[in-house]
Amino acid sequence: MFLYLLGIVVFCFLYRLFRERRTISDTFERYVYITGCDSGFGNLLARRLDEKGFCVIASCLTERGAEELKKVSSERLSTVHLDVTKSDSVSKVAALVKEKVGTKGLWGLVNNAGVTIPTGPCDWLSAEDYRAVLNVNLHGLIAVTLSVLPLIKKARGRVVNVSSILGRLCLNGTPYCVSKGGVEAFSDGLRRDMAYFGVQVICVEPGFFKTSMANMDFIQMHFEKMWEKLPEETKADYGNDFLEKVRCLMKKSEAMLDPDLMKAVSCMEHGICALHPRTRYAPGWDAKLFWLPLSYMPAFIADFVCRQINVKPRKSLI
Repeated sequence: MFLYLLGIVVFCFLYRLFRERRTISDTFERYVYITGCDSGFGNLLARRLDEKGFCVIASCLTERGAEELKKVSSERLSTVHLDVTKSDSVSKVAALVKEKVGTKGLWGLVNNAGVTIPTGPCDWLSAEDYRAVLNVNLHGLIAVTLSVLPLIKKARGRVVNVSSILGRLCLNGTPYCVSKGGVEAFSDGLRRDMAYFGVQVICVEPGFFKTSMANMDFIQMHFEKMWEKLPEETKADYGNDFLEKVRCLMKKSEAMLDPDLMKAVSCMEHGICALHPRTRYAPGWDAKLFWLPLSYMPAFIADFVCRQINVKPRKSLI
């Protein structure tokens, strides 16, 4: 019986491996629109897909990011300025994409643009702090997707949404975790709605990687600015040594960041290139071996583990 079950598992694994190795052809005729290409995952993915022959439309927030990307890319790659929080900017780029793809439609959209700050405990934050992150990571992602969805349906293409493992497991109540949880829900709903039209929706949930968004010095600076604005009563709840403890935690966290961004980029690439992409990818060993399993644990276990990771306030009752 054991050997029978083992044989089934081995067969399923080999079949999945074979199925996932099959890729699409005619890449030179397919357009892919990627957001957040100034640096990090988006920049590397744009260059990678350009090398594979795709017609890449790379959106950048800064002129410098666009210029640097053009220097290392072929003439097929085009850059556009995009601010995902502004409807006029989203509509303008969507019109440009429609003009470029013509009757072929848009093969792929990769929603990669994102921000991590403001961040901090819930009682440090205002509704505006949440809006600042949600407007980029969630509302912007939805706006960009809907702006080109008819073009994706025409090509029977796919949407790749870059979420985070923190969309599955919320370490704390920071806007980043909340926004990525929304990306997970939107991806599920979009996948189910668009399956009728041959559109595939993929969600990539990276672990902790060493990107510009994970710059601990930058995050620490904003964290300290938020501390300065807090009422004395709130500061007393957390204790005068709270900031120093957070600094120590961030230094330890920085040492654990994975510098190999291609682990995540390869998953995004597979989502665009594979005939049968996965519904979800969790790049990074920390995501696969720790965060993802922890997300399936009972709440009291996940809560306990997260409390051991986070810095406790001075007036903690647990």
